[in-house]
Amino acid sequence: MVQFNRPTVIGNEIDYISRSIGSSKISGDGVFGKKCHAWFEKKLGCQKVLLTPSCTQALEMAAILINIQPGDEVIMPSYTFVSTANAFVLRGAVIVFIDIRKDTMNINELLIEEAITDKTKAIVVVHYAGISCEMDSIMNIADRHKLYVVEDAAQCLMSRYKDRPLGTIGHFGAYSFHETKNYTSGGEGGLLLINDCRFNERAEIIREKGTNRNQFIRQVVDKYTWVDIGSSYLLSDLQAAYLFAQLESADIINAKRKYVWDSYLSAFKSLEENGSIDLPFVPDRCEHNGHIFYIKVKNEKVRDEMLNYLKEMDVNSVFHYVPLHSSNAGFQFGRFNGEDRNTSSESSRLIRLPLFFNITDAEITLVISSVKKFFIR
Repeated sequence: MVQFNRPTVIGNEIDYISRSIGSSKISGDGVFGKKCHAWFEKKLGCQKVLLTPSCTQALEMAAILINIQPGDEVIMPSYTFVSTANAFVLRGAVIVFIDIRKDTMNINELLIEEAITDKTKAIVVVHYAGISCEMDSIMNIADRHKLYVVEDAAQCLMSRYKDRPLGTIGHFGAYSFHETKNYTSGGEGGLLLINDCRFNERAEIIREKGTNRNQFIRQVVDKYTWVDIGSSYLLSDLQAAYLFAQLESADIINAKRKYVWDSYLSAFKSLEENGSIDLPFVPDRCEHNGHIFYIKVKNEKVRDEMLNYLKEMDVNSVFHYVPLHSSNAGFQFGRFNGEDRNTSSESSRLIRLPLFFNITDAEITLVISSVKKFFIR
């Protein structure tokens, strides 16, 4: 069977983990953690990054840093993973969901301003499938209304908007290194990108259980103590070692994923032309990273029939998010502003195809032939 995903393995992971074990520090911010930080800051041109145990926890740190309080409102799309909302709900925020664009599945920037109230504190954007939201418009809205922008860039390492890496445009960005992502730290893992230096010191404190331990390490203070709220938000150096092996080959991994993505796009053009499916749309201003390849069929009924057929053909494909505003927790902790024109209807007809670094040409061919056979049965 063609699996939906296999975690990326480049070859040096075990060697680097062994080196980390042999070092004097395998907890957070060890040798490989520092190597990862340096790589990200150079590659992304970001002034400050911090590895975290997950993207979820990077988002939680962002919520603390912008001082989300009970009753504050946070605008975001409903078509996203639950962590995007949970990070802010945990601080007492009310989530204001708005509709997505039909073409990119991203937040509709034209609907943001009408959702803003005097309680709005932040806009959280989600760059679905590694394809950027319309960031110029969103940042302009945020500037005019004095709001924070947090980029949920979980799927976005190596993606860009007008030549700027995603995650570096808003006040904060968050990456994921979960095993389903293009680059993984051995299961879970994340990164907080801090694009406003005013938050650097407090971010270090929050990440170190609310202590000023980093100042102690730098010999700024003679002992460290509890100075703020916080939690244990450090990634193990063993996981950083696994991740660094992949970062060294980031361009190779990116090229392979885009090769698979392009292979699918070329193969399915005829199905789009005859009206059987819709294919992903990448705006000219965006550079994607081949994270997700999806097709959209006519409706939910066809989606379910196709998923079952692909399973019979030994191709493991899946649909994606169930819109958060339709969930029990979504009703409890948020509201949908305006009309749901695209979120439910577009998400219900989306199918994700297998796409991972170690996929073989034979597996790609099987996926393509199986999809095509479904429409000529």
